[in-house]
Amino acid sequence: MRLLAACFLFVGAACSPETTQLEPDFPIEASQRVSGSNFLTPETVAQQNDDFENPGYLWVERGADLFEQGEPSCAGCHENGLEGVATHYPAFDTGTQTLINLEGRINLCRTRHQGLTSLPYESDELLSLTAFVAEQSRGLPISVEVTPQTQSAFESGADYFMTRRGQLNLACTQCHDDNWGKQLRGDTISQGHGNGFPAYRFEWEDFGSLHRRLHDCDTGVRAAPMELGSQTYIDLEFYLAVRASGLELESPGIRR
Repeated sequence: MRLLAACFLFVGAACSPETTQLEPDFPIEASQRVSGSNFLTPETVAQQNDDFENPGYLWVERGADLFEQGEPSCAGCHENGLEGVATHYPAFDTGTQTLINLEGRINLCRTRHQGLTSLPYESDELLSLTAFVAEQSRGLPISVEVTPQTQSAFESGADYFMTRRGQLNLACTQCHDDNWGKQLRGDTISQGHGNGFPAYRFEWEDFGSLHRRLHDCDTGVRAAPMELGSQTYIDLEFYLAVRASGLELESPGIRR
């Protein structure tokens, strides 16, 4: 059971024989890509890097408790920890033949190996478990590849990123590729990488997933947002992860 669970939770693509990496092009060259934390104040960066001051660690601690619960527990299968796992998500799942993110992997492990029900997207329990798993890869580089199995998902995510939408008729790329580093209503536009999520946002006064942030962006341009956990947002998350490959995972991050 432990070997099976490890195959599912570690890197989904590693369980498949077809893992040829494809090399996509992005408007921002790899040498210019920087984390969203580069656009924060020094005080906020210091808060993010302080385990006692970073409010996201409240969710990490709860996730650690949840990881030990149940029979079998998550810890029972992963007693050596999950360092490095989060850096490879979203990833292709051979069982469902779909692309899933880290939240989806946690829920699949619950239903496949623990006999439990899936946790609702953005629930405190799922956010906490995701934060706990992600934190174990903090400081490690994101390493998400496009393979023949994930090419269509990558193209779908790229299309969403490049397409104008909403009453403001704006695309993600117009802000985060064309105008990053510039000011917008007193705020500095980042490159839009998701390497800090799940994260605590001052605007929310709460901890949340990357999908919640994507939902906010769609709402901000006055477009109809997708459902949290939707395949559209997972594809977009995958595109962003490939785009951010090489950047350090910062979750639990702090964002404005």
